[in-house]
Amino acid sequence: MRVNRFSRARRRTALGLAVAALAAGVTTGAGPATAQPKAAPTAAADCSTAYRIEQKLASGTTWRMCWRFESKAGIVLESISYQPPGESRPIKVLNSARLAQIHVPYDDGLSEYNDLTRYNFGNGLMNLTAAECPGGTIKTVKVPNTSYYEGHPNIKGLCTTTRSRGHAYRFLNADQDGKVYQAQGKDLLVYTVNKVDWYEYITEWRFQDDGTINMNVGATGSLSPWDYDAGDGRSWPIGKGSAAKADSHSHNVFWKLNFALDGSSKTKVEQYDSKVSAPAGQGAGPTAKTTRTKVTKELAGDIKNMRWWRVVSTAGKNKDGHPRSYELVPGPTSKYSGRSFTKHDVYFTEYKKCEQYASENQPGCGAGAGSSVDKFVNGQTLTRPVVWMNIGFHHIARDEDQQPMPVHWQGFSIAPRDVTAMNPLTPAALAGQNGNWNSGS
Repeated sequence: MRVNRFSRARRRTALGLAVAALAAGVTTGAGPATAQPKAAPTAAADCSTAYRIEQKLASGTTWRMCWRFESKAGIVLESISYQPPGESRPIKVLNSARLAQIHVPYDDGLSEYNDLTRYNFGNGLMNLTAAECPGGTIKTVKVPNTSYYEGHPNIKGLCTTTRSRGHAYRFLNADQDGKVYQAQGKDLLVYTVNKVDWYEYITEWRFQDDGTINMNVGATGSLSPWDYDAGDGRSWPIGKGSAAKADSHSHNVFWKLNFALDGSSKTKVEQYDSKVSAPAGQGAGPTAKTTRTKVTKELAGDIKNMRWWRVVSTAGKNKDGHPRSYELVPGPTSKYSGRSFTKHDVYFTEYKKCEQYASENQPGCGAGAGSSVDKFVNGQTLTRPVVWMNIGFHHIARDEDQQPMPVHWQGFSIAPRDVTAMNPLTPAALAGQNGNWNSGS
């Protein structure tokens, strides 16, 4: 059984090398240029129609962006802007958003994969059926090195559609008109499916009408049939009895976000920590205090209880005079401590064009440059910070994982904090209730 497993690894490596050879060092396919944008105006996305995504949701919110293809990273989104109702022009949020690595180490230590860089993740783009993109549009993506599995360069592989997400808000205005104010939220959904051996990864970007952006990767497809040979403590029995034990493994997914709030990449980073103290005395409840720390140099950060970070605009404020910002909202994660680059949850680094991947970064950063995101952090002052988010999932297989395997999701969000002066979906009847609206009652 172990022989088969090593054979699988060799086949997979050969496949990656063959396609890399065809690429002749070129990893970028069709789409707009990849250079770091300058401080751009907050107008619509600057790309040709074929590479533009623009969606006005039922609430009146409009999202605009460009997309392009890379043979390793897959679909990269650029020039992302958000225009909620009441704003006269788009608000620039991100220069770019992309996957930066999918690292898959197996618990028995005999297999370890970097699916973006080693196996040309992007070139595994799958054709989507109409049923997978209900009510939406499937865009054709030119895959210059030919898709591994589909056999031709024109893949109908990028879905853009809208989805309901349930309540955006609900409020019983008991003190005034007695009405129930509620709205059902809508999202713009942009997604692809990329196949890497037995796994199929759904890369999903959800742009909510309230300004939140959700980034998720869902792993589905099939458990590898070559990896049913691990010992107890590193596997789970699948099938009849315990003859076949599926190897446990981790999926450590990295995203890279290059912010451009209000059109400028010169943003600031802040960390907030809250601490709850014991009651001060009889009749007094516990107190809590929140401390802000300005992150002025590159940082490898860790998620802790009541800790969060935000990226703050230096170029614009909302109508209340507050600097616009986006808060990082990590999803559930299982941190993998086996490699140096997976030991932290978030990294803030100074922008360098050559730093593209969280591990196995491509050469070209100069002498002494690091090959993984932990090595990118070297104390440099942050003037154009880049955010790298690491969300892990430890996959211990179960009977229900066959066949095919249900999707297991991992991801995070960025949520607007003071981007608008009020809830961007506020109904007209409540539009005057900004601040301490009930102070005179």
